[in-house]
Amino acid sequence: MNRYPQIQEIRGKLARGEASVGSWMQIPDSSVAEILGRAGYDWVAVDLEHGTMGSRVLPDLFRAIELGGALPLARVAEGSARDCKRALDAGAGGVILPMIETAAQLRNLVSACAWPPAGTRGVGFSRANLFGKDFDRYRDGEARAPLVVAMIEHINAVADLDGILSVPGLDAIFIGPYDLSASMGLIGEFDHPDFKATIDGICARARAARVPHGQHVVAPSPGLLSASVQAGHQFIAYSMDAVFLTNSVQRPVTASP
Repeated sequence: MNRYPQIQEIRGKLARGEASVGSWMQIPDSSVAEILGRAGYDWVAVDLEHGTMGSRVLPDLFRAIELGGALPLARVAEGSARDCKRALDAGAGGVILPMIETAAQLRNLVSACAWPPAGTRGVGFSRANLFGKDFDRYRDGEARAPLVVAMIEHINAVADLDGILSVPGLDAIFIGPYDLSASMGLIGEFDHPDFKATIDGICARARAARVPHGQHVVAPSPGLLSASVQAGHQFIAYSMDAVFLTNSVQRPVTASP
């Protein structure tokens, strides 16, 4: 149950310029989590923003992901200290923070994710440290430095992007194209020149700041994943449980007798 080596391994990959590929889950079922956890990904993010997970199921989902050697992460419902603490105490090795718009907002959340002296998160027994059994090991590693990824998904974030990228404790940024396009009045218009220019600008500024950037390759296509890596993305989510299922469940068309 020592997640810190996995966190450090992912950080090492990112520091070397390599891609860390994970996946995403929205179906609140531990069997689904176990399947994804054993599929060879570095990490699996449990979606608490758009999924239907309640806090009671989180320990089981995180355990199931860990069984396969993947690091459990949580995309929290909103950027709040309360949501981060709940996810981390339940055993997430890190958080993906939605709707980060300013450096001040991100600084507060990075602090809220870490135990003192690194941050302000409340200290206590929880599933994350096996209710005290692993307290010392947890305190000296993961509790003070969980993985933190900021989602850039609003045009307001672009105005303070250089400040966001300079916040200590940030491991990567993750571009949310749907909300970003919506904030620009271009919902889903990913080929629009203004949207493409905004994405290119975000990636260029992240590279200049030496902060890894990433995206969600929603369609389960090895070709699209390869293209994302070739484009320089490093923190990449490859599809998600519901999309994997949707793409495989359709009844095949059979030949007429």
